[in-house]
Formats: sequence, C-alpha cells, structure tokens
Amino acid sequence: MDPPSSSETPDDEWELCNDDGFIYKRKKRRLVLTDPAPVTADLEEEETRRREWKRKNLLRVKEKYKKEIEEWEILSETLKSMQDKASGFQIQQQERMRSRKTEGTASSSGSERKDNASGSLVDELLSQVESQEMIIRDVSNLCDVAEAMSNAQEERLKQTYFDLPIWASPRDLMASLCDE
Repeated sequence: MDPPSSSETPDDEWELCNDDGFIYKRKKRRLVLTDPAPVTADLEEEETRRREWKRKNLLRVKEKYKKEIEEWEILSETLKSMQDKASGFQIQQQERMRSRKTEGTASSSGSERKDNASGSLVDELLSQVESQEMIIRDVSNLCDVAEAMSNAQEERLKQTYFDLPIWASPRDLMASLCDE
C-alpha cells in the first residue's frame, strides 16, 4: 500500500472544534511565517520614531514652560521693585513728618506755625502725589508687560490653527470638499 498523500489525510487539513457542545470540523489555519528580521526592524524603527517624537514634544513643552517662567520672573522682579520703591517713599514720608513736627514745635510764634503748617501740608500732599505717580507708572508698566504676554499667547494660539495641514494646500482642500 502506498503511503497516503497529504491531500488524502483528513487529519492534516481539518481540525475538530467544540463550541459549547457543538462539535464540527474546520480547515486548519496555517501560520504564515514571515522573516522575523524585517518585522523586528520595523518595530525598532517605529520605536525610534516614537521616542524621537516624544523627545521633540517634551523639548517643545520644556521651552514653552521655560519662556513662561522667565516672563513670570520678570513680573515678580518688577513687583518686588515696586514694593521696594513704595516702602522707600513711606520711609521718606515718615522722616519728613518727624522733621516737620520737630520744626513745628521749635517755632515759637503763631504766624510762623501757620506758615510752617501750611507749607508742611503742601509738602506732604506733594510727596503723596509723587508717590502715587510712581505707583501709577509702575502699575502701567506691569499692565504693558501683562498685555504683551497676553498678545504673545494669543499669537501662539493663532499660529497653531494656521499650522494645521488643512491650510497647506488650498487645492487639496477644495478637491476634498468637492469629492463626494
């Protein structure tokens, strides 16, 4: 007797399957073995692309946060200098008040006291106006810096919309809209 050929053996091509008590035969699925080298090369290439993409995104985010931190540091330094100026003006005003009080008690006549009191009142009001002017100028500078930061952020957001691939080729856009 001749040995059975592969086409005659039912066990080679068919397998029994039991699906919840329902038993049937089906053809065996053959695994197509491909060369594993290209698959692993593709996987490695994909992994390197993914890592490069991740690295670029992290660098972009790092740069964004670095710029934002620098802007906040500038605002913080400006605010700190404003506080220092304000405290310096307060100290000067307190010293002026003390010197005026000592001058006012040193003068003996009533008319001199009135002139000194009105002069010291004018000087006090003038120093207050000067300090308020400095504070207003500093706050105005802070507002300008905040507005510049806001405009820069708005431009960055606008740019993200302009960089969309849909704007790259108007002809492609029109063609895709016309196709149905």
